[in-house]
Amino acid sequence: MLAFIRIIIATLFIIITTFCALLYCLINRPRAPKHVYTFCRWFNQLQKITGVRVEQRGLVNSTNIANAVYISNHQSVYDFVTTPGMLQPNTVSLGKKSLLWIPFFGQLYWITGNILIDRENKAKARNTIQQVADAIHQRNLSVWVYPEGTRSKGRGLLPFKTGAFRMAIEAGVPIIPVVISTTHNKIDLNKLDNGTVIAEMLAPINTQTFKSTDARQLAEQCHQLMAEKIAQLDNELKQDSYLVSEETSKENKA
Repeated sequence: MLAFIRIIIATLFIIITTFCALLYCLINRPRAPKHVYTFCRWFNQLQKITGVRVEQRGLVNSTNIANAVYISNHQSVYDFVTTPGMLQPNTVSLGKKSLLWIPFFGQLYWITGNILIDRENKAKARNTIQQVADAIHQRNLSVWVYPEGTRSKGRGLLPFKTGAFRMAIEAGVPIIPVVISTTHNKIDLNKLDNGTVIAEMLAPINTQTFKSTDARQLAEQCHQLMAEKIAQLDNELKQDSYLVSEETSKENKA
């Protein structure tokens, strides 16, 4: 029953927010990158609806960095709950062209300035990567990318595609990894309290020593770094949960 109520509330929230955002963007510089940050802050409220506490760490790592390519693990639809608060000003995301056909959300995704690419057409995708690399400086942008290319759905961190890394190398901007602790089988909409998820921004990785042909090497380096950090965060949350359980058990015995 609780899950049904939450789904209804979340659906109404998304529809109303999206409709208001569409109207706002239509009259206030459509496609301006600033809109993505603004509306991510709105959608960040979904944490309260789902009963999830997101602990944000490492945001200082983006301080004084004008342009970057942010990469993050892509787990499930709940990324829509756990990641919006990590997105920084003047950052747009890179998404599949098919998103445009999702009612309301697809249109909002486009009009707020995010970039749609045709992943089925490799020639167009490569051309888009170069165009985005140029736009990073021309439009003073940062770009958020899910390098796995699809949701992992409990399969762990999937292999990375190289597009985001070639983009960063071509633009000469740092890669900033963002990791979210595992949410698979953790969030249950029928539970009142779904506990804590940790979102952590890691230190920037300088790409200026890499060439375009090194994109695969850079991707593997970042994959290893992120996989290790996710495991560390998961272990931390597991230990915290164990300690809380122990404390509760002692109190009950007392």
